[in-house]
Amino acid sequence: METKKRIITGTVVSNAMDKTIVVKVERVFRHPRFEKVMRTFKKYKVHDENGIAKVGDKVEISQVRPISKTKYMTLNRVV
Repeated sequence: METKKRIITGTVVSNAMDKTIVVKVERVFRHPRFEKVMRTFKKYKVHDENGIAKVGDKVEISQVRPISKTKYMTLNRVV
């Protein structure tokens, strides 16, 4: 049974680790009660096998099987 893979776009904030980058994904939504537009973000550790992404790049990432304890996303392409 194949599950649908999430594809997310974000910005690289760190590439100091070996074969791993940190990607910040920002989300904008309207608060259900107060109707205020809210902005929040989440950071993902992403597997970058060839080390092609640099800090500040826009990247497209997708969900895969767990690679390590905190890494379950992989780099699709640099936008």
